Amino acid sequence: MNAAAAISDTLSDGLIDAVRDAVRLPAGTRIVAAMSGGVDSTVTAALLHRAGYDVVGVTLQLYDHGAAIQKKGACCAGQDIHDARTAAESLGIPHYVLDYESRFRQQVIEDFADSYLRGETPIPCVRCNQTVKFRDLLDVARDLGADAMATGHYVRRDVGPEGPELHRAFDAARDQSWFLFATTPEQLDYLRFPLGGLPKPSVRAAATALGLKVADKPDSQDICFVPEGRYTTVIDRLRPHGAEPGDIVHLDGRLLGRHEGVTRYTIGQRRGLNVAVGDPLFVVKIDADSRRVLVGPREALLTRALSLKETNWIGDGPDMAAACKVQRPVLARVRSTREPVLGHLGMVGGEPGVLFGVPEEGVAPGQACVLYAPEAPSRVLGGGFIAGTLGNP
Repeated sequence: MNAAAAISDTLSDGLIDAVRDAVRLPAGTRIVAAMSGGVDSTVTAALLHRAGYDVVGVTLQLYDHGAAIQKKGACCAGQDIHDARTAAESLGIPHYVLDYESRFRQQVIEDFADSYLRGETPIPCVRCNQTVKFRDLLDVARDLGADAMATGHYVRRDVGPEGPELHRAFDAARDQSWFLFATTPEQLDYLRFPLGGLPKPSVRAAATALGLKVADKPDSQDICFVPEGRYTTVIDRLRPHGAEPGDIVHLDGRLLGRHEGVTRYTIGQRRGLNVAVGDPLFVVKIDADSRRVLVGPREALLTRALSLKETNWIGDGPDMAAACKVQRPVLARVRSTREPVLGHLGMVGGEPGVLFGVPEEGVAPGQACVLYAPEAPSRVLGGGFIAGTLGNP
């Protein structure tokens, strides 16, 4: 008897019903579960299996095995692949490991380095979901004959009058909707998020009840391919010219000092500038072409409008351009740790963008601006990567 069957009677019927309600497919339907080896994705696979679905586990190997095994608290690493395989065996479900190292390097790691060279602050987790996981892996799921693919993300998929909608998770502290803004309508139609309506403690409790070895495994931290959180280590190896020195310049034109590479700085940064003028200074702009880091007072970080690139729209209506034309009100979220603020869509510098009623602080090119509906604040309308900003007048 496998681990799930041995003690599955300790799971509440309400929990299994919640999973079935999130999936909305008949029992016996084949579902591919993306298994990273962490507790969330493992519980997702286990609960789907317990709910009567034909589950196939798939794990992606995304970067060098040797380096991955030594990287603690990551996902898709050597130990995590072993944990995913062990969990699948205990559940009695098929499991495949796919070598996506080359794709991950090209689509995520190389993009990460290039973004810093442009003076941006990238979000590799968004790019990974956008490419490797929600594009390439979905194709694999279809090839395996699955009618859906499930992940352990904390986000909800609800079905509205016009089809599937993406919503913030029930557990606000775990919500990952900001990282999934690039999910397309076609992908959303195929994806399922069984944990989106559950609090994290319930997921941990389910792992224990199912006898899963990962029940007490720590959550992944930081960027999976960055050793010890030092992103400059990766950039210096891939793009050594990013460490070329340049000037640190005040907005008023004063030369304040020198730096060891624009890749060491992000918008809003205060610490590590190694310059002093008596008042606190913040990085307010990075001119990568001239290798200049511009600093100024905190009020210089205020942004009244931003433009977007690589936009995605999953709200009502045909696209974001149409929403910009009517200046649709939105709740805009410019950081994963910051709550959305009221603004409206419009054209900014000839591109789709957001205009704020009250200026936002520390908006950084390369980060995401994710849009939610003011009339239904949990619903994700889409978003884009921040291309440029307009300061406070």
